[in-house]
Amino acid sequence: MGTDTPENVIEPRRRKLLVLALDAAEPALIREWAGDGTLPNIAALMAQGLVGATQGDDALYVGSTWPSFYTAVNPGRHGIYWIDRLVPGDYRVRRTSPADFARTPALWDVLGAAGRRVMVCDVPLSHNATGLHGVMLSEWGAHDALFGFSTEPPELAREILSTFGAHPVPAACDSSSRTLAEYREFAALLIRGAHDRAELTKSLLAREPWDFAIQVFSEAHCAGHQLWHFHDPKHPAFDHATTTSVGNLVCDVYVAIDTAIGEILRSVDDDTTVVLLSLHGMSYMAGNGPLLGAILERLGVFARDGSEAKDVIFRDTPSTLRHVLRSLGRRAKRAYHKLPLSVRAPLYEARQRVNREVLDRGSPMNVEPDRSHCYPCEMGPCVSGIRINLEGREFHGIVHPGADEQAFVDGLIRDLMDIVDPGTQRKLVRRVFRTSDVFHGARLDELPDLIIEWDLEQPVGTAVAGVNQETTRRASSPRIGVVELENRYCRTGEHRSGGVFIARGPGIQAAVLSREVRTLDLAPTFAAMIGCHMPNVDGRIIPELVQG
Repeated sequence: MGTDTPENVIEPRRRKLLVLALDAAEPALIREWAGDGTLPNIAALMAQGLVGATQGDDALYVGSTWPSFYTAVNPGRHGIYWIDRLVPGDYRVRRTSPADFARTPALWDVLGAAGRRVMVCDVPLSHNATGLHGVMLSEWGAHDALFGFSTEPPELAREILSTFGAHPVPAACDSSSRTLAEYREFAALLIRGAHDRAELTKSLLAREPWDFAIQVFSEAHCAGHQLWHFHDPKHPAFDHATTTSVGNLVCDVYVAIDTAIGEILRSVDDDTTVVLLSLHGMSYMAGNGPLLGAILERLGVFARDGSEAKDVIFRDTPSTLRHVLRSLGRRAKRAYHKLPLSVRAPLYEARQRVNREVLDRGSPMNVEPDRSHCYPCEMGPCVSGIRINLEGREFHGIVHPGADEQAFVDGLIRDLMDIVDPGTQRKLVRRVFRTSDVFHGARLDELPDLIIEWDLEQPVGTAVAGVNQETTRRASSPRIGVVELENRYCRTGEHRSGGVFIARGPGIQAAVLSREVRTLDLAPTFAAMIGCHMPNVDGRIIPELVQG
């Protein structure tokens, strides 16, 4: 037997995985425009790779989508359901912080710990991992810009800004109203942003060796929200003559992203496995989330905040101490309510300022707990959350746990399911479910108790885009009468559940997967594709992507 020498040892190739994500791009449009040649680079990937559909967490397809993707655990474990989240046991919401996103290990944390080098670019609702094994940049053009542009290592930020500049689209793409010229200019900025993102991605990929890289194109997300009425004839603001004149601006942005994807793909070698995905989609504005507060008021189960102060308590204390503090709090509350309003009001305002500005405890919700059996939790127009004002959990809880709670929930669900559109008599609620029936984990208590899925068949126009359209949301039932609200929100497109993935690379067979896979399954599969294991997760490996 001979002895191997450096000359005759074949070094195994380093297996690499590149993920290119289109944030909130509509899967049906990706398939349609790839099929008719409008998106040639995506079409080539589909012809050469495995194509499949994805489905995210049950109904929570906005705030929880990306955290569920990169942690591979359900919202009951990572605790994220919306940008502003409940403070458990209190009647406040607080803006999600970087520390909240860091509570559960992300895919790139696991890969780095296993010695894999990573490049993570603009993954929405994520955090910059300190000591990351590789590079990471956040909010360079992200749709949900919460904390500002930053990088790991920190010095990379200055280099990026000096070479590529800031993303051309403002941090917040919403606008109170736009003229036709301003819509066209906004689309042009998104198109330029996609081009600049491709150049930035190619530069980072060539910077140093890597095993896993992900780049997210937020331009599709902004285009869907702001420009949908230039694309979809079902939207009340759609005008055929205008779209004929200026073009389908949504399609223009998708074409720019497709071109950018082609540029990136030409910069990587043939042995690189490529996955293109969109985790959730987009369609016309619909849903009745903005009506929920008024509906609950009409049902007599929710009262908005008046002048009464809301005593609060920290819940991160031992149970025995919490019991003592609650008892003292109730006595203090009774004494407080005996004070004249002229004394209570300034005390209340001072306390709110301390909570917001000193203790970083968030902002008070518009709820009067002593007269509310439940209260609404903001989750967007398509789905809504409800928190039960549960005795022993909320500081001023009035619903007894157990049989009383179950009877209240059952009655509330019946009342919600009775709600219809007063014009068409179409049911406005698809279903209502308990989060505890769907999710599990130590942070389940941080989620709303009930989730409402609204019917999304009826488009909603907006008073700030287009003319001569119906812009009022309406709901009715025998118990609530008629509740209505004019829609002045600038967005004409809103999210839908369901996504798509396309995977091409060594060992992956070109085919269409006959079943849906979960968003939770993607991260552990990506880890397995480069020889790593993502432990203690809810997702399962997709065998068709790793068997090669």
